[in-house]
Amino acid sequence: MAGLNPQTPIPTELKLHRKSGVLSVSFNDGKTFDFPCEFLRVYSPSAEVRGHEPGQEILQTGKKNVAITHIEPVGRYAVRLDFSDGHNTGLYSWDLLYDYGLNQETMWQNYLQRLQTAGGSREAR
Repeated sequence: MAGLNPQTPIPTELKLHRKSGVLSVSFNDGKTFDFPCEFLRVYSPSAEVRGHEPGQEILQTGKKNVAITHIEPVGRYAVRLDFSDGHNTGLYSWDLLYDYGLNQETMWQNYLQRLQTAGGSREAR
């Protein structure tokens, strides 16, 4: 899990749009990021997804229609997201979410490239 950097903006609002499958996170610096549930699931900060060391990441497939079913605050620094596929072990700290927001497009393109290279699919099989 990423730590909480005191210079990182703090969320002022988290809003789950269930119909569109997007979590909107607004920060106190005025930035708002819209995260598809699929993006947050495939980039879960959990050891189950990231592994315990660099290079141990597990490519997530079949997550196109995954939804967030519950958001649980963790102290004053993070949230735990429960997903419709049963995954709920990642803690999304404020600095992690902010970093994801700043880098979302590049991260998403990297994910799609990794999927293609591995012959994987976003669709559940």
